[in-house]
Amino acid sequence: MTRIDAKFAELKAVGKKAFVSYIMAGDPDYDTSLEVVKGLPGAGVDIIELGLPFTDPMADGPTIQLAGQRALESGMTLERTLQLATEFREEDDTTPIVLMGYYNPIYNHGVDQFLTDAKAAGIDGLIVVDLPPEEDEELCIPAQAAGLNFIRLATPTTDDKRLPKVMQNTSGFVYYVSITGITGAAEAQAVDVAPEVARIQAASNLPVIVGFGINTPEKSKAIAKVADGAVVGSAIVSKIASGTPVPEVLDFVRGLADGAHQG
Repeated sequence: MTRIDAKFAELKAVGKKAFVSYIMAGDPDYDTSLEVVKGLPGAGVDIIELGLPFTDPMADGPTIQLAGQRALESGMTLERTLQLATEFREEDDTTPIVLMGYYNPIYNHGVDQFLTDAKAAGIDGLIVVDLPPEEDEELCIPAQAAGLNFIRLATPTTDDKRLPKVMQNTSGFVYYVSITGITGAAEAQAVDVAPEVARIQAASNLPVIVGFGINTPEKSKAIAKVADGAVVGSAIVSKIASGTPVPEVLDFVRGLADGAHQG
């Protein structure tokens, strides 16, 4: 059982939904992002998604793209991202960390070496948005063998024919992208999300967490009511981008987390 599995079991036992937060590692610099990450569990975050900066983030909207650019300009690399996770683990050995990004930096690092290093750094799961199920031999299956969850995205265009293929080697949870398009581009609507979540739950037997387009405690609560939890990324990254002091960023996160936990 990974930390992710344990977290969902713990939440289920007390009837709570999950709140997942995304931040870009190294945005706007290493020390600030480490301070934010260290503060997330205390702000109510159940699972941390740690963005891996990449030069060509095709699934991301301007907010996350710019965060990645700032991180890269500040000297962030895959190695330093894993170092950040390692430093976090010195104080917190229970909060799950999911590394979210693209395959190119992992491929360049070497898959076997990456999995060894990620496991040592305390990474619990991977979301690699540009590796479809047809490429499972590349990373998904080796990652699962190494004890890491491989979390897949499902979208409004993942039809009933495609869904079993998407779910076949998925573990931990399923990340349902509530809108068609890039991150930060539109707002999620619970009425639209509910039937899709039920369809994916039936196909996977895994928790379904909904992301994209959630930016207020009210939306976080509404989405969590119809799913197993909510994930917020762009709204938090926007606060960091605006130069909001870390304590105020964490206060904003706390409001979102409280919303999800009331779902």
